[in-house]
Amino acid sequence: MSKIPYTRNSPTARQQTTQVPADPNQPLGEVNPEHPLLENPDALAERLANSEDFLRRNKTVLLGVLTVVVLAVVGAFGYYTWRSSQDEKGQAAMFQAVHYWEADSLKKAMKGDGQYDGLESVASQYSGTKAGNLANFYAGVASLKEGKFQAAIDYLEDFSSDDLLVQARAYALLGDANLELGKTKEAADLYEKAATTNANEFFSPSYLLKEATARELAKDYDGAIKAYERIIDEYQTAAEVNEAREAKARVEALAGK
Repeated sequence: MSKIPYTRNSPTARQQTTQVPADPNQPLGEVNPEHPLLENPDALAERLANSEDFLRRNKTVLLGVLTVVVLAVVGAFGYYTWRSSQDEKGQAAMFQAVHYWEADSLKKAMKGDGQYDGLESVASQYSGTKAGNLANFYAGVASLKEGKFQAAIDYLEDFSSDDLLVQARAYALLGDANLELGKTKEAADLYEKAATTNANEFFSPSYLLKEATARELAKDYDGAIKAYERIIDEYQTAAEVNEAREAKARVEALAGK
């Protein structure tokens, strides 16, 4: 009788081999079986058939979803490309208008000169681009200089900047326009906003001085005193400190303090 060598692949060895669980804390004999799809070819074939049937039945829906995703990606890329192109065109169109603005030729800066666009056109035509945004700032300042205060407000409210010093300046200009229209409370709040946006010793004291003046005009004497005190306490080396001290004493007298 021939002897079969004892190896790990022999029937005896297979019978005696104990399956070791992957989790060392799991007791022997309670090991989870292998995935049934890997052990049962029929189950795997059935699962594949069901998947094919699902794809066949929902082909239209799946193609629709795929189309929407593709169109969204292509559309986003196209919009980004178009917007970049528009911004470049807007910057080029605004170049001459800014030149007129710097030369204080405000009418040409706003309306154009017949050959080049003005700030009004750039702000409208290239709305949503960096060029259009910047055109709003220039147009707001030009309108303020021309005495068109509501137009200045409209332009400056459409402007925003990540540069906090520039944004603070825009708030202060909005305050000027509102003050000219007699909106003293709104003006004071905007000056305060300008003073606290990237607060610094170079610009904040002058914004606070404007805030205090606007609050005085609104007869908000407590608010005016508070603004003067901020200048005196927070910006002791500022040129506005002496004026703030004198104004504070005067307002305290008006308020009966």
